[in-house]
Amino acid sequence: MTVPMIIDTDPGIDDAMAIYYAAADPDIEIMGLTTVFGNVYVEQATRNALYLLEQCGVDAPVAEGAAKPLGMPLSPPSKQVHGEEGFGGAPAPQPIGKAEKISAAEFLVKCCAANPGEIVICAIGPLTNLALALRLDPHIAHTVKQVVIMGGSVVAGGNITDHAEANIYHDPHAAAEVFAADWEVVMVGLDVTHDIICTPKDFDRIKGKAPKLGGFIKAISEFYLGFYASVGLENGCHLHDPAAIIAAAHPQYFNMVPTPISVVLDGEAQGRTVADANAGTPPVQVCMEVDADGVKARFINFYGQLS
Repeated sequence: MTVPMIIDTDPGIDDAMAIYYAAADPDIEIMGLTTVFGNVYVEQATRNALYLLEQCGVDAPVAEGAAKPLGMPLSPPSKQVHGEEGFGGAPAPQPIGKAEKISAAEFLVKCCAANPGEIVICAIGPLTNLALALRLDPHIAHTVKQVVIMGGSVVAGGNITDHAEANIYHDPHAAAEVFAADWEVVMVGLDVTHDIICTPKDFDRIKGKAPKLGGFIKAISEFYLGFYASVGLENGCHLHDPAAIIAAAHPQYFNMVPTPISVVLDGEAQGRTVADANAGTPPVQVCMEVDADGVKARFINFYGQLS
């Protein structure tokens, strides 16, 4: 069964990997992209999202979203991870199309209302747009089918601080609102994404399967791999955002444990996600184990659909 999906994104090298995978997977229908600050500024995210869809031939709308967090100052983009323009050392892309005239939050509400119980929102950046959609129309919690997020961890610690995963850290207040809402949430965090490692040879295989788009992924991955080498992961990078896309369409690769999640909003542990049975919020399906080989094989093999 095809999964209609809106991808909330801040492209970003691994966002590009995730969006191209989603375009290649016949079990996913991209209904649109919504953009948010994070890996890049939101204007860059919108430009990059338009470019990625045009390059892979997907005719879907892009709606620009939040430019800053809800309850804290904007952190500068991680240029050392994703480069000045989001795609490593590549120059700023020049898309042809334009973003929608409505905001990301409005687009999320409108699309879910028009397709009740069908849309999966896969959020692979900070969760600000999702929180704003809940504020705009709380009924989205009942019109969306499921929310799958790449973010957080329960036992793996952080990747931007010792305590926090980057997407949650960049807007913990939004994350707290998303975890507290009465909708189905799947958390694909560092507890599983740290187990999925792609090597330079894996990116060579992707380029071989899809010379144009896979070649682009191979090229921008070199910058990403360089960052990982600088922080001690030699010869590989974690497969963060694509894992969330795969979990949304193919949950059989993941073992999930239901638990309420609370978010630390300030102090040294700001952005930490805590399994909290006393949170008084609905349980989140937290991915705790993954068939890492199966996920990586699926990610690599489906690039052949784009050649």
